[in-house]
Amino acid sequence: MVWQPNRLTPKKSIVYMKHYKFYEQVNHNFDKAAPFTRFDKGILNQIKVCNTVYKVVFPIKRDDGSIQVIEGWRVEHSHHKMPTKGGIRYSHKVDEDETMALAALMTYKCAIVDVPFGGAKGGVKISTREYSDRELEKITRRYTFELIKKGFIGPAVDVPAPDYGTSAREMGWILDTYRQMSDDLNAEACVTGKPIQQGGIRGRTEATGRGVYFGIRETCNHKADMDKLGLSTGVEGKTFVVQGLGNVGYHSALYMTEAGAKLVGVAEMEGTIYDPNGLDLKALMDYRKETGSIIGFGNSTSLKGKRVIFEQECDIIIPAALESQITIENAPKIKAKIIAEAANGPTTADAHEYLKERGALIIPDSYLNAGGVIVSYFEWLKNIQHVRYGRLNKRFDEASLMRIVSEIEQLAGKSFGEVERKVLTRGADEYDLVDSGLEESMITAYEQITTIREEHNLEDLRTAAFVNAINKIGIMYEQMGIFP
Repeated sequence: MVWQPNRLTPKKSIVYMKHYKFYEQVNHNFDKAAPFTRFDKGILNQIKVCNTVYKVVFPIKRDDGSIQVIEGWRVEHSHHKMPTKGGIRYSHKVDEDETMALAALMTYKCAIVDVPFGGAKGGVKISTREYSDRELEKITRRYTFELIKKGFIGPAVDVPAPDYGTSAREMGWILDTYRQMSDDLNAEACVTGKPIQQGGIRGRTEATGRGVYFGIRETCNHKADMDKLGLSTGVEGKTFVVQGLGNVGYHSALYMTEAGAKLVGVAEMEGTIYDPNGLDLKALMDYRKETGSIIGFGNSTSLKGKRVIFEQECDIIIPAALESQITIENAPKIKAKIIAEAANGPTTADAHEYLKERGALIIPDSYLNAGGVIVSYFEWLKNIQHVRYGRLNKRFDEASLMRIVSEIEQLAGKSFGEVERKVLTRGADEYDLVDSGLEESMITAYEQITTIREEHNLEDLRTAAFVNAINKIGIMYEQMGIFP
């Protein structure tokens, strides 16, 4: 199918699913992939269902002395591998359906990138802007206490991580609370995304955005797909827009621009800006820090609304905010040829079908934003093993490389300069090893997805990614002997 930018009428075969909730949309994608696997209905139903849903309700005392009741959830979607793994989201929009959907996506995401965890997710129904730091710490510690009481957290049980509205700070509070109530030798592994000083790992902060870049790079290097879209291979020279300049959106944009792509539009809470001549990301971030807004930056044009960013001229869209941002209402206005889902569930099922029929290439969230859980896995391993990556081998590798360089100098009759010697003999530190592992994981997963797509003659990467996940999880259930 050749890209047809002016074709705005979807085929009649598209089923409109505006009424579908988030969890139903995840299961819709699962159901599309299931016929391409060999598992019977029983195993497929077991894979789909959320194993455990825990709702917590607790009071906190606010700074003004008033008492407020807080709602929260922790969902463990699949126990086919333990521990379960998934972030904790703080948002006034959090509810049980969203938490179940995100937990299910975590299960499939972990399977796609070969991370040995089951999927889980947590959510607390608050708007962080309405609470002081002291109040947020109270909420985090009490929520953690509720998880501990019911056995919903632990290095071998369930391991949270940051998500929308949370950061390394909240993960540090969780660890401290867990330590106070447990004598577990591996306590640091009860949560990931922590500060470095509390057992965190270098590279975790930028991991999701870094993974987004690696995924886009692999997609853009696939010549057959680029030929269909009428694009050249490679990231360099391609234009892109990003919705959301948080941790994921910023780092996605950073690595894309470093690779030679051009950022032409940004949408944030305060509005949207667009400049076809390109936006300087560093200058934009400095401007926003100084003024509190992206509006009015440089020669950009200010646009109303956050979703209008998707309608602008560009090659690649990177939605890096929340779910259900690209819908059947705004999909016909999209001109981009590649939709790179940095957020969880940013494209509704009917919008996906519409864009696919139009010839767009969608890089699915279940693969593209897996960088965070990949590096969380490395952090968990570091905490279980009680040793920093690179500590045992860095100096040994540098000494070995130094001997090789010395031999080369003798054979060549020429000496390298001091700077050159340092570059040539540098051993890998923790960040280098983490980044290498992340890149390898994203490349391998993309190769698996594209192989499945070709084997089954599938039209889209999302279905192929789900087939990949179902195959791996289904085999685990068979080996567990749950079904005769």
